[in-house]
Amino acid sequence: MAAVSDIFSLGSIVWCRTCYNAEFEGEVLAFDPPSKMLILKSSASNSNPKLNNVHFVNLSLVSELQVKKEGNNYYEVPQSINLQKLNTRMRNQVEEKRRKLHAISANVSTEGQSLFVALSKMIKEVRWRNSDIVIWEQEVVISPPYQLENVRGNAGVTI
Repeated sequence: MAAVSDIFSLGSIVWCRTCYNAEFEGEVLAFDPPSKMLILKSSASNSNPKLNNVHFVNLSLVSELQVKKEGNNYYEVPQSINLQKLNTRMRNQVEEKRRKLHAISANVSTEGQSLFVALSKMIKEVRWRNSDIVIWEQEVVISPPYQLENVRGNAGVTI
């Protein structure tokens, strides 16, 4: 196995075909000999020059392999991943999906769903009560069809 790991230096350009006839070509980002996992970076499938596709290839499932260009032995050390930023981003995405799911499950119009999602991004205390959007523990209530004239507030609340 040592001979196989020697051929995958960082920055090498590798082409492979899997046993499922999927073809991948890209720059070697990493190779893990014990698991036989090769990580390749290629141009984004949506043609966005600022993005890349990353493929995890299990070499146990590869039928053909070619090293098209050897990488150099000198490479930049990759930047450390900011785990706090990554966790925050993940948490925000999960919250966004929950808001959308909650809005869809309310069985209301798309306008109501959109308004609920937009409000819940700005205000944490937003929930459904049947088809009404309730904000700040019933301080503000928005009823269908979710227009300005459908907004009601308690007497002491400025809307």
